[in-house]
Amino acid sequence: MTSLFHLMPQPSKLITVEQLLGAYRTGFFPMAETEHVVLWHSPDPRAIIPLDRAHIARSVRVLVKRNVFAVRINGDFEKVIHCCANRPHTWISRDLIRLYLALHQLGYAHSVEAWQGDTLVGGLYGVTIGGAFFGESMFSHVSNASKVCFAHLVERLRQRNFCLLDSQYANPFTLSLGAIEIPRSQYLAKLTEALAAACVFYP
Repeated sequence: MTSLFHLMPQPSKLITVEQLLGAYRTGFFPMAETEHVVLWHSPDPRAIIPLDRAHIARSVRVLVKRNVFAVRINGDFEKVIHCCANRPHTWISRDLIRLYLALHQLGYAHSVEAWQGDTLVGGLYGVTIGGAFFGESMFSHVSNASKVCFAHLVERLRQRNFCLLDSQYANPFTLSLGAIEIPRSQYLAKLTEALAAACVFYP
């Protein structure tokens, strides 16, 4: 059973970029409860995807090898986050989009995108601090497009010596990608180690 630490409602219009970065550094992440109210989550257990055990399906590896999609980093971050938010039930409110766009401008938030010609067909985005990548959301308009983005993400994180890929909560989809659950205390120890690393996601 998952428990939450310090689940605090807050008007989202009052959240600053500095507060958002501080939350990530201390193990919290935001989810919109309503359009203008955010809850800060820090679950126990916490889901992470060990980079040495991430699961890339054979069918996805074939798509990567054949370059079925053109994969770009930060080609259109704003479009990616809007596509992620465009679903019947979303935790990504307009206020959170504003904050993540500001983080992107500051070099903290990044997208990995799958394109077919001039059409964005899948992608994911997250926040990087030190050697940690905090995965936030992903979407697909074409089968396996987001999984190809995930494969490229994992390879990039490995090559650049990142040590933490946070997936927040475990669900059937993240578990299929190799997510495991660890105690919050263990997560915070890993987070401290990751924050001390000098890693660069982009360029």
